[in-house]
Amino acid sequence: MNILAINGSPRKNWNTATLLNKALEGAASQGATTELVHLYDLNYKGCVSCFACKLKDGKNYGTCALKDDLTPILEKLENADAIILGSPIYFHNVTGEMRSFIERLAFPYLVYDENYSTLFKKKIPIGFIYTMNVNENRMKEFGYDHNLGGTEMALKRIFGTCESLFVHDTYQFNDYSKYVVTAFNEADKAKRRKDEFPNDCEKAFEMGVRFAKA
Repeated sequence: MNILAINGSPRKNWNTATLLNKALEGAASQGATTELVHLYDLNYKGCVSCFACKLKDGKNYGTCALKDDLTPILEKLENADAIILGSPIYFHNVTGEMRSFIERLAFPYLVYDENYSTLFKKKIPIGFIYTMNVNENRMKEFGYDHNLGGTEMALKRIFGTCESLFVHDTYQFNDYSKYVVTAFNEADKAKRRKDEFPNDCEKAFEMGVRFAKA
């Protein structure tokens, strides 16, 4: 069992990365081989619409023809038994790096036939871990779940199954007094970090366990 986690946050040791590591700990507890990839360490682009992955009898049919830092990661994911994607929410959606990654990961497998079928060779679970500054009510008010649901539906079609973990009202700074963030109460944020974030970490751990068992 080989499980890869993809960190779409520029931070390597904060909320999103912590949760991804917890998910991988859960998978490793069941004997899975795990790896965490930090997208912000890589130099790559999103899809450039070359359509080489769709060219009849083309040498790159079903694979991304671009060659950059993402190429070896995509090759690893070809043989993964589960993938866990993590991203903070920027302007109602995942980060630009995560979005570009998803384009490169998914589009080559998507067939332009009547059923929008898939070239991916097996069924695997895909997990999303989203971290966000807003609480659950604001998330729904702003339509985050709706915005993200379309991508989840597409990946479910291509890869097999999909589940998500929403982590709300995250603690963003070590010292809120240094920043202009009067919309938030530091004491409330710290309390939520202390009381609820451990539960979020446990949910991420359990996701990893489920994926390894699958």
